[in-house]
Amino acid sequence: MEKVILDVDTGIDDALAILFALESRKLDILGITAVNGNVPLDYVTRNTKKVLKHAGNDTIRVFEGADRPLLKEAHHEFQVHGEDGIGMSLNDVSVDDSSSGNQFAADFIIEQASIHRGELTLIMVGPATNLALAVRKEPRIADWVKQVVMMGGLVSESGRGNVLPTSEFNIFADAEAARIVFHSGLPIKLVSLDVTMKTFLSLEHIEQLKGTRYYDFVMKSTDSLRAYTESSGINGCALHDPLTVGVVLDPSLVKTAKYYVDVETKSELSYGQTICDFNNVLKKAPNVEICTDIDDERFIKMFIDALKNRKN
Repeated sequence: MEKVILDVDTGIDDALAILFALESRKLDILGITAVNGNVPLDYVTRNTKKVLKHAGNDTIRVFEGADRPLLKEAHHEFQVHGEDGIGMSLNDVSVDDSSSGNQFAADFIIEQASIHRGELTLIMVGPATNLALAVRKEPRIADWVKQVVMMGGLVSESGRGNVLPTSEFNIFADAEAARIVFHSGLPIKLVSLDVTMKTFLSLEHIEQLKGTRYYDFVMKSTDSLRAYTESSGINGCALHDPLTVGVVLDPSLVKTAKYYVDVETKSELSYGQTICDFNNVLKKAPNVEICTDIDDERFIKMFIDALKNRKN
């Protein structure tokens, strides 16, 4: 089984990614690290624990990390994810707020990367702050980690960002951290909006989960996400973070190519933009493997089939 750490800012689609990782039964989840992002850190930690408890896997440790970006003010997305971050979908689940792992998230990442050299995959579905702090403290993890599969960015010229015209939320939330990670020498595979915006979970898909443990949770938690996207004429909600897990489970889901990618950190208009040097204008060595296409139907089936495994 692939040894992984999930780094999350839970978030509705983070919650679905956690369930997907658990129910795939193919990942050895060493721990989950929490980072400020979609919602503040205490919300992230609580939501993550609730999801794990709902799934019957609350023995997995959750390690709290950065409670703010490296330099900028925190930016949250309550409008998209609801007032608690997971669409008020697990209000009946209680968790112990004092039971988190006894290490800072960045230190846990360093420790596990050292123990499992060449074997550890980091699945990053939130801002990159925890990993940036880990890299700054122990740069050698760039040689220890097998791969970093990271949800974030927008590398095409479509101009369809979800925070600024050309910026995606996870990178925008801490662009300085993302830039540190991109320049760290870590083996990064970037799962960007270019492919995640092709993975829509519709009501018809959710209905396939009837009779399972997760039907009610998925239906209720995605209400706000579906309303957010359907207002733009889209049928369903994009599975940004679950796709990132899917790419670890089955890399053949996506086509990829390696390019030099940098992050804009100075412009008010395009802060957080991931700039891909497709034409090698800058003459710099490729540092990121970007996803260029996806078998979206196969991925959606894979996601639904994994969650269908758990009956009530």
